[in-house]
Amino acid sequence: MSDTWDSADFGFETLAIHAGQDPDPTTGAVVTPVYLTSTYKQDGVGGLRGGYEYSRSANPTRTALETCLAALEQGRRGLAFASGLAAEDCVLRTMCSPGDHVVIPDDAYGGTYRLFARVAERWGLSFTPAPVSDLAAVRAAMRPETKLVWLETPTNPLLGIADIAAVAELTHSGGARLVVDNTFASAYLQQPLTLGADVVVHSTTKYMGGHSDVVGGALVTADAALGDELAYHQNAMGAVAGPFDAWLVLRGVKTLGVRMRQHCTNAARVVELLQSHPAVDRVLYPGLAEHPGHEIAAKQMKDFGGMVSFTMVGGEAAALDVVSRTTVFTLGESLGGVESLIEHPGRMTHASVAGSPLEVDAALVRLSVGIEDISDLLADLSRALG
Repeated sequence: MSDTWDSADFGFETLAIHAGQDPDPTTGAVVTPVYLTSTYKQDGVGGLRGGYEYSRSANPTRTALETCLAALEQGRRGLAFASGLAAEDCVLRTMCSPGDHVVIPDDAYGGTYRLFARVAERWGLSFTPAPVSDLAAVRAAMRPETKLVWLETPTNPLLGIADIAAVAELTHSGGARLVVDNTFASAYLQQPLTLGADVVVHSTTKYMGGHSDVVGGALVTADAALGDELAYHQNAMGAVAGPFDAWLVLRGVKTLGVRMRQHCTNAARVVELLQSHPAVDRVLYPGLAEHPGHEIAAKQMKDFGGMVSFTMVGGEAAALDVVSRTTVFTLGESLGGVESLIEHPGRMTHASVAGSPLEVDAALVRLSVGIEDISDLLADLSRALG
């Protein structure tokens, strides 16, 4: 794929549409083809055309997506996986060894916690949860054997904000590397590599794909050599994005900017409603001036995102009632699609952290605010809240 579309020379939305996606040289097709092939003709033993031999190792559709993602995150190497957790697993098995230690958010995504607590810990990787918005707490959680500090910012589901640049400096001074899960913000709102992160993780299922029709994951690195190491393990472990899945994410990325602007606009209006409603106890959203991470979010993000969490005055019973009463907001897990979703983290996305230090408030409700007509969203929530 052509490297004509350098991220230093073009705007974000131009890169989203063109980076890695030059017109097909044979037909002139402006949309990247779906290369549904497992193997490739070689021009003699070892004579590879464009570096392709077997589609686990590389596939032209996947290459287009990986090139585009690297450009959007202003990184050196992009890698596309079968899921976000497959991408996370590749990071751990490439960058850590038995006996190493990782600092993770104390309100991390339930699947990430499960990967650490139920899988990685069994082969000798230890971890410590810490409030990543508190630099002193991150410093206290680090050990001599710490190899990674793992951030979500905003965090899932409490929407905490970490100062990426400050944590990067702290992490590197301790001889570790910084990994940032950028799923909630997307590459449009935030680019952690430019703030000092070493690796960015995405569940491309979410905002990058944007249409709830594909499961995928991605890594982008600031350093080409680290990208090569991760690519070796990606191939060796095999959890790669299939060509059609890669094509769906690539199609979704083209409209990422315009979608994210509407997600943010709608979320801000939803927050206004929730703040004024007597049934709502507390609203968690980094766009609020009283949010403890507001100033940092305003500094390192273009806008405050489409994710909103809140707690109900009536506790778990009230939260369960609200999530069962909406119509436009669909009761479902996941996030980042064009449609609005509502869920109860304690019993759904974060059920795996029940009984752990990461257990979430039973009164918590999480919204993924979509891009529907805002009047319909507000009316739906108002009815559900009673």
